[in-house]
Order: sequence, then C-alpha cells, then structure tokens
Amino acid sequence: MRTRLAAGIAVLVVLSQTVPASAAGPLKSVTNRYVGSAVAAQHLTAEADYKKVLTREFDSVTPENEMKWGVVEAVRGQYDWSGADEIVRYAKKTGKSVRGHTLVWHSQLPDWVDDLEAAELRDVVKNHIRTEAGRYRGKIRAWDVVNEAFNEDGTRRQTVFQEKLGDRYIADAFRWAHAADPKAKLYINDYNVEGLNAKSDAVYELVKSLKRQGVPIHGVGIQAHLSLMYGFPAGVKENIARFAALGLDVAITEADVRIPLPVTPEKLVAQADYFGQVWDACHAVRRCVEFTTWGFTDRHSWVPDVFPGEGAACLFDENLRPKPAYARLNP
Repeated sequence: MRTRLAAGIAVLVVLSQTVPASAAGPLKSVTNRYVGSAVAAQHLTAEADYKKVLTREFDSVTPENEMKWGVVEAVRGQYDWSGADEIVRYAKKTGKSVRGHTLVWHSQLPDWVDDLEAAELRDVVKNHIRTEAGRYRGKIRAWDVVNEAFNEDGTRRQTVFQEKLGDRYIADAFRWAHAADPKAKLYINDYNVEGLNAKSDAVYELVKSLKRQGVPIHGVGIQAHLSLMYGFPAGVKENIARFAALGLDVAITEADVRIPLPVTPEKLVAQADYFGQVWDACHAVRRCVEFTTWGFTDRHSWVPDVFPGEGAACLFDENLRPKPAYARLNP
C-alpha cells in the first residue's frame, strides 16, 4: 500500500496539468477492435467515478479475479458466482462484451485441486469447465481457456495439470469449453509472448498442432505486461501476423506498462510510446481483434504490490485523469 501511495503522489506531481480527453470521443470509438479493461466487481458497486469512466471508454470487460477457480469454488462443491454475475449483469446493461478469464490456470487455484490423483483431476477439470462455461453460455464473447502454460524457454510449465494429465490436458480443455459454450471464441493466453522469442515460438507450435488435430481453438491472447525497465519486445507485429496466418484471432489481453518510480514526464512519454507500439502492432494485423488493458486506473493497479519500486502502469492516474498514454492511443 505504501508503494501504491508513492506512485500516486508521483503521478499527481507530474500531471499538474491534466491531459485533456480526446475530441475524437472515448477510446472505444476510435477503433474497430474491441477495447477492454479488466474490472473488479467491488469497484463497480462502490465507486461511481470508476464505473463512469469504465462505461464511457470501453466496450469490453474482463473479470480481474471473479471467474478464477480459487474464487468461484474455493471449497469443493461450494460455488460463489456473485462477483462474476455482477460483472456479466453490468456488461449486459451497458452493452459491453465479456472476456472470460480464466478456466484452467495453475495460479489462484484451490489447494484441494492440487491434492487430486490424475483420474479424479481430469474429471474435476472437465466438470469445472462445463460448470463455469456452461453457466455463462451465450454471454461470453471469448474465454481464456488455458492460461500461462509455458516457461520462458518454451518448455511446458510443470503445473498440476501438466504433471498429472500430460500434454493432452490443453486439447481436452478446449474441447470441453467448446462443448459447454459453442459460440464463444476460445483462446490460449500467456505473458512474455509479445515478440518473437522461445516462449512465443512454443505457443505458435502448440496452436499449429492443435489446429491440425481439429481442436476448437480460435485465438491467441498476448498479455502485454511490459516495463520501462526493459526494452520494447522485438518483432511484435511479425509475431501477431504469424498467429493470424494460422487462421487465428489475436487479442492483446492484459496490457499495462510499469514505470520505475519515481514517475517523471520523460517516463510518461516513454510509457505512452510502449502502449502506442502495441496498439499500432495490433492495428497493423486485421485479425488482431482486441486491445484490453489490465485495469485502466492506477488507483487499483496490481503492479505496486507485485513489483516493488514500479507503478503508474495504467492509462489513467489514481484520480481517473487520462495520462499521455491515453492521448497516444486516442489523439
């Protein structure tokens, strides 16, 4: 919390003059891609200013945590759909689409799932996917079916699913998700796969193999959690294009750009450039269909708690004022 406060103070000092909203209108109006943000149900109900900006600027929402296994079924057989239902209701009321996140992920996973033997685990995963995707059948535009399945070197991450179910668990997950909600677009999603590297190569080879097998996979999600501490990834446009050439959609699913604190005007300009390069790469490829950020305001960003010394990663500051990055996307 101390880190987040420091980030907010730094941004307030730097942004002594508010970046004006674009005369072109809200962000969702300047592109034919879906423009989305991760959202939290508690902020939708408790913060009118948060809800107002979200509703104005975006036409797609992703539940930040409310659809993850550890939230919906922390105790086996006991379901809590309250947060997910709230976001789906909000989306319907405001005419927004929903990106479901996520059905199979090794993190934020209840302990009881880790303890299962292989045969039971397979049945439980199948039931979980059928239950959750089935509950929202026809209400979800796209699902992140499998999340973060690879290591940085391109090898399979040794999750409970990989270790006990083997390579086939990914194909099975997509088939079960498709059976539960045949109209939803189904994605594999990962981080550090923005550019051309060993990890994105592995995702490319996997989805090519899944396509050959007739597995119902429709897209690749590129998270795009970036940091000014590192150079901009090489070959982003080329990477998006090669996935599209397989007949797949591509989505930027979790974009943000961390700034090493303190924030300065120069760092905000650099942040705007990083956001802009991802935005431009997506718009250069017809089948890049979505640009979603992982939250839109520094008020609720996950970054300070996970990356000490970094922050101010979103398009809007803690007071919901647009930053230079917003102006770069919506000149």
